[in-house]
Amino acid sequence: MGIVSSSYVGRSVERVEDAALLSGLGRYIDDLGTRPGTLHAAILRSPHAHADILGIDVQVAKALPGVTAVVTGRDLDAVTTGLVPALRAAVDARAIAVDRVRYVGEPVAIVVARDRYLAEDGCDLIEVQYRVRPAVVDPLSALAPDSEILHEGVGANCVSDRRFRYGDPEAAFADSPHSLSVTVRYPRNTGSPMETYGVVASYDPTDDSYDVLANFQGPFSIHAVVARALKVPGNRLRLRTPPDSGGSFGVKQGVAPYAVLIAATARLVGQPVKWIEDRLEHLSASVSATNRVTTLRAAFDADGRVTALDWDQVEDCGAYLRAPEPATLYRMHGNLTGAYAIRNVAVRNRVVLTNKTPTGLVRGFGGPQVYYPLERLMQRIALTLGLDPFAVIRRNLIPADAFPYRTATGALYDSGDYQRALDEAARDGGLDELKRRRDAARAEGRLYGIGLTAAVEPSVSNMGYITTVLTAEERAKAGPKNGAQSTATITLDPVGSVTVQVASVPQGQGHRTVLAQVVADVLGLPMEQVRVTADLDTAKDAWSIASGNYASRFAAAVAGVAHLAATRLRDRLARIAAAQLNLRPEDLLFAGGRIASRLNPDAGLPFARVAATSHWSPGLVPEDLGAVIRETVFWTPPELTAPDAEDHINSSLCHGFIFDICGLEIDRVTGKIIIDRYVSMHDCGRILHPGMVEGQVRGGFAQALGAAVFEELSYGDDGAFLSGTFADYLLPTATEVPDLRILHVESPSPFTPLGAKGVGEGNCMSTPVCLANAVADALGLEAIDLPLTPAKLAALAAGGEERAPPAGHSAPKPATKAGDRTLRGEGSATVTAPPETVWAMLLDPDVLASVIPGSHGVRKLSGTRFQADVTLGVGPVKGRYKAEVTLSDLDEPRAVTLTGTVTGGLGSGGGTGRLTLEPDGAGGTRIAYVYEAAVGGKVAAVGGRLLDGAARVIIGGFFTALARRAGGSGERRLRLPAALRRLLARLGVSA
Repeated sequence: MGIVSSSYVGRSVERVEDAALLSGLGRYIDDLGTRPGTLHAAILRSPHAHADILGIDVQVAKALPGVTAVVTGRDLDAVTTGLVPALRAAVDARAIAVDRVRYVGEPVAIVVARDRYLAEDGCDLIEVQYRVRPAVVDPLSALAPDSEILHEGVGANCVSDRRFRYGDPEAAFADSPHSLSVTVRYPRNTGSPMETYGVVASYDPTDDSYDVLANFQGPFSIHAVVARALKVPGNRLRLRTPPDSGGSFGVKQGVAPYAVLIAATARLVGQPVKWIEDRLEHLSASVSATNRVTTLRAAFDADGRVTALDWDQVEDCGAYLRAPEPATLYRMHGNLTGAYAIRNVAVRNRVVLTNKTPTGLVRGFGGPQVYYPLERLMQRIALTLGLDPFAVIRRNLIPADAFPYRTATGALYDSGDYQRALDEAARDGGLDELKRRRDAARAEGRLYGIGLTAAVEPSVSNMGYITTVLTAEERAKAGPKNGAQSTATITLDPVGSVTVQVASVPQGQGHRTVLAQVVADVLGLPMEQVRVTADLDTAKDAWSIASGNYASRFAAAVAGVAHLAATRLRDRLARIAAAQLNLRPEDLLFAGGRIASRLNPDAGLPFARVAATSHWSPGLVPEDLGAVIRETVFWTPPELTAPDAEDHINSSLCHGFIFDICGLEIDRVTGKIIIDRYVSMHDCGRILHPGMVEGQVRGGFAQALGAAVFEELSYGDDGAFLSGTFADYLLPTATEVPDLRILHVESPSPFTPLGAKGVGEGNCMSTPVCLANAVADALGLEAIDLPLTPAKLAALAAGGEERAPPAGHSAPKPATKAGDRTLRGEGSATVTAPPETVWAMLLDPDVLASVIPGSHGVRKLSGTRFQADVTLGVGPVKGRYKAEVTLSDLDEPRAVTLTGTVTGGLGSGGGTGRLTLEPDGAGGTRIAYVYEAAVGGKVAAVGGRLLDGAARVIIGGFFTALARRAGGSGERRLRLPAALRRLLARLGVSA
């Protein structure tokens, strides 16, 4: 029955969404109105990575005018339970800490007030007593038998250890003339969407039900997790999304714990509650990609043909295993051989818990962690054998006549011609020209390198891949899980207008535009006659547990199922029109807003009249057809089966292809990367909207550039979070993102309704390692880990040798190891009083109260122990702390050791200093001091760059005030910068 050839799909039509988004009329969660009586929440978070909660004093906070309630983990215990993990382990992963905190930023209490300002003030008034435990930060250290255990019920920090074997890898390694390995530490990063998390929740006690508005993106397994945690059946949880979402890149699936937290709080206070996450909360405690330690070994022959791979992967999922994790580790399980025809594979996967933020899905999840070692390995093989990396990659590719191709680990690659893509990329991307540029640059002594990367981009994830973490016996007991259900509903109203609803929440991908293109083509309508709604309401809309916007499933699955629904609706409408026109349905054509005969266009009816028939004249509808008003289609591809008994798994439905070429130069002095040319070849099947495909590629490239060069969520050795601002967690801007050349070949997928494959995540998988390969080529390195920061590359370019400092400047102190937050300093002051007088002042609480910066009073607990309330500020953070100072190693009146700790809602800290008092020969005293200190919590997260100077200000200010009180003047060895002098003045200390 004829469908006119496509008039919209395949064209870069104007985006429907842009009029609202570009004019500021988008409707995000914080733009939407709330019910009368809605309260606002702020969350008090742990400043410690690992500690027991000894007590929480909320009385002062509850007494603050405007504060309605303060809720703790024990309060929520009665109405919530743990967040069920994808892997059975004795890990009580609750939305809020009860007896113990396991990462910096873990919720400890919620303050509910009439506005957010008051709620934040209430958080500052809560006093929490902690007993700090040792923290585990490094995943390999977490595996050690004597490592601190995060969850005693598990008995170890490794919650899963699975081995897999495909083909005969042992024999392949034994027979191979060559083998080598790479070890990679892939760091943590995140998506950093413009809009952070948001939740508005209410509870109806009359039917024990919750209504939760949240800017989650799915998958809708979140619904089951949240309902279970709230202790209600699924039909008692209504989960809704706002019409617009300001980006996600995967991370907004992590809003689930906060949906539980705010919904349960609304139940306890009896009013709706709203919470909008701030940027520090998002960076420190939302979702990050997993960091992974991988050792990958390859067996290969003299031509560089790889015959076997041996993977050893240690996945750091943070403090808790939250669904769908360990998805990041297993999403690529079917793709562990990448684009290569390698039939022998051994795998060991270990999932480890550490005192860091729980992980989740971040754009490309699993892909960057796999392709970084795999593609570094391919370059190493080529260099080891003295071969061209391009030739080694091409030689190992899956042959074009092998598709559909089943990988050794079980993936079914749908279509492709990888050799053609490589050849066209090399030709049109100018690979030979880049080689000439490299030769010329090196002849001039410049550092120029070329990187290549081949990668398969999976899309439309098989729900069953996560169960590969279980043994075959465990899977049999739990029941099979597989598929990738997608849903679309098309509705006709009484005037014949068309509305499309899909269970996929967009975060900027252009759902409304592409779906309107697809449906308009099928029904022969102008695009403006098709309206698409993508905000979701689980109480009213059609959805499934696999629904959602993740794993690049929109073009292949969501747009595909919309095409199926439109086709089914068109076929039913054709029967109505045929009955009225006395024609056969297969002779009708849908085009130009009419339904007409193919042979006689005058014999036809307006589409709107036929579409409205079931509303106005149901008697004209063929009896066996039923009302043609709404068509809902659920679709899942048959290729996505559950893992078999030998652990083969087709992890995803579609498999696009990427080949990247990068030519770059490294500045010898600054270490800055200058990208000369970047070429990205893609095969994403049939292209539905070329402009948006280009946007996805460019966006993925920009995000990957950040992950490769700038971004890292940093932690101290004690688990303190150190990247709480965009000054510490750097993102690329338009200035740093170069242009790139985007090329395409098309091999339509035979497994999807429209032949489309995913394209939204590919460069997040390919670009980091492509840049690393180019850097390694430029510097002649065998190993290089991310991020490729200018400081790291400058040191590597210098060959590890420090240049002599300029005349008049001392050599810098040796750099501390990464994660070392120790602040060190020294200073001196001269006073006119003798040492005995100064000594007595140090033991007088009234004197100490007058000289400690920000002090509100000092209490003497014993002869050598004091407690004080102080207000201190570092950069944008200022708060009230309890400080304790203990004097030890007393050598009256010559020397004393001072040990101090400070704790407060904004963080904690501690340090030790040695103070010496020496007569100056003129009746006075020279006071000298050296100290070491460290600060954690919010202060460390947002003030990391200021901490050293701030410590000098505060400690220097103490001795300046002491000198002034004793009658003298301070003589600090280091002249303070103007900014630090201003900070000292704000603390009430003269500088």
